[in-house]
Amino acid sequence: MPRAVTLIRSASLSDVAEYAYAATAPAESRLIFLAGACPLEEDGSTAALGDFAGQAARAVENMRTALADSGASLHDVISTRVLVASHRREDLVTAWQVVRDAFGDHDVPSTLMGVTVLGYDGQLVEIEAVAAVLDA
Repeated sequence: MPRAVTLIRSASLSDVAEYAYAATAPAESRLIFLAGACPLEEDGSTAALGDFAGQAARAVENMRTALADSGASLHDVISTRVLVASHRREDLVTAWQVVRDAFGDHDVPSTLMGVTVLGYDGQLVEIEAVAAVLDA
């Protein structure tokens, strides 16, 4: 299946980053803007209280569902923003590693941010994403 997303790597920038620095999608692609994927269970409760990795995993699972319902998958994502409610760098890295591992070699441009608070009680992680697909 042809994909709309092309990841762009820059030899002029550091190779330390675990993501592509840019991505493109052709004009004929359909863009999908996802609301922030939260670590919520089906009953609306917050999953994995106090666990950055557990919440990141649940947020990825919910993002996969929203993508599938939109006719897309993780391989159609063109960029992400990972929000982590912590001032500790190690907490951000813990959440990031879960998200990074979920994407595998489709290492889309991404921003990792520490924030003061997120919307749900006990919420530590939220993932925003944009995807692009070529409809048949």
